[in-house]
Amino acid sequence: MPKRFVTIWFRHLKTDWLIRRQPELSRVPFVLATQDHGRKIVSAANTIAEQEGIYNGLVVADARAIFPDLIVHDDKPDLDEKLLNALANYCIRYCPIVAIDPPNGLILDATGCSHLWGGDLLYVTTIINRFKRFGYDVKAGIADTIGAAWAITHFDEREIVINSEQHYFALLFLSPAALRLDQETLELLYKLGLGQIQHFIGMPRSVLKRRFGNHLIQRLDQALGYEVEIIHPVIEPPLYHERLPCLELILTRQGIEIALERVLECICTRLKKEQKGLRQASFKCYRIDGKIQQIDIGVNAASNNSNHLFKLFELKLDSIAPEPGIELFILEASKVEEVQGMQEKLWMRNFGLHDVKFSELLDRITNKIGANTIQRYLPDEHYWPERSIRLASSLHEEIKTTWKIDKPRPIQLLSKPERIEVTAPIPDYPPMLFRYKGKLHKIKKADGPERIEREWWIEEGVHRDYYSAEDEEGNRYWIFRSGHYANDKNPEWFIHGFFA
Repeated sequence: MPKRFVTIWFRHLKTDWLIRRQPELSRVPFVLATQDHGRKIVSAANTIAEQEGIYNGLVVADARAIFPDLIVHDDKPDLDEKLLNALANYCIRYCPIVAIDPPNGLILDATGCSHLWGGDLLYVTTIINRFKRFGYDVKAGIADTIGAAWAITHFDEREIVINSEQHYFALLFLSPAALRLDQETLELLYKLGLGQIQHFIGMPRSVLKRRFGNHLIQRLDQALGYEVEIIHPVIEPPLYHERLPCLELILTRQGIEIALERVLECICTRLKKEQKGLRQASFKCYRIDGKIQQIDIGVNAASNNSNHLFKLFELKLDSIAPEPGIELFILEASKVEEVQGMQEKLWMRNFGLHDVKFSELLDRITNKIGANTIQRYLPDEHYWPERSIRLASSLHEEIKTTWKIDKPRPIQLLSKPERIEVTAPIPDYPPMLFRYKGKLHKIKKADGPERIEREWWIEEGVHRDYYSAEDEEGNRYWIFRSGHYANDKNPEWFIHGFFA
């Protein structure tokens, strides 16, 4: 499939943006100005101001001499880049790869996209008309190369489409400035009488390089497609994603469900072929007013079951507000993993954590009541109790070390031990009573101590002596003494867990 690129030129980017915010400015001449060495310089002028002879780079005092009633607004730092990034994010509805072209342009990698709008001409005119309705003065063009598209966008008032493999002929009668050359090279070309690209496009490259340097050769090769031009998209599209443009605006839940089913079927078919499944996915609905409605899901085990994934998204569809109409749906799988098939055994039907129905049940629960409500923990190789467990990355993550079962451990372990007041014989006897959260507990039975040394390679400090203690009400606790008794002070005691 041949590459196709669209370039968009916002002729009055910053002034059009200001008019959108203050419509009354559309009827008067005004400029944006920046401070430069104690004086103000025009950085952007609206159409009416340009008609009065005011242009970028003019000193504001001189501009007011030309038009005394000129309105001057302070320009904001990096305003053009912020606007271009916002407009680029909006253009993702037209193609997945959009890059900014400072100071006033965008570049779209439209390969394989224009046929969804009925061809190149309708595709580009749709984009132009949409931005014009937003109040922007724009010009756009489409061609096989970025350089050719940029050239006709900025230097050919008649054409907006260069048919495939026709960019060579489209460039011939344009100014050398259409190749995005530096000012020094342009002045030298004009000085030598080379006022059109056709005057030097056929010259030997060695001659051009010797006379004008590598920059001219590079720009010419990029425009002709001999050298690849790299662009950096504002949002890198995920490897697994599906797009569904709509010929008519979608306003109903039923329409959203149909779109969701289609994109899920497409992406799951691809995942099945590659023996993969998604772990995290986003369903984005692009509204005609520029706003994006988005819902996200996550699954405990990689899945390519479109019916199961649809049910997870369905739980959140009520949060999507389709008004004033959705024109594009995008499903993105941000996290994808290998799917390991299981060999069934006739004599064993219990698969435990590997049971698909079990993982799908967990998915429905977590997507309904919260992503972090159900978690799986695995043993970790640490002596310190609060470090001896870790959160599993997935439902099927293999255990690398065994659980410690040689000594009693509480079912509920506090993430951070809490200090208690203790009355205890010394030196190694368990406490007779302790006070925790204002309540006094009298110890009836106790077992210990179990000494756990601090992990010196992680941090320095004293050891712990743990006791399993039972109070007179039958409640059992895991408490410890931090360090030894000393002549000058008593060690601190802590509660660390609760037995069932």
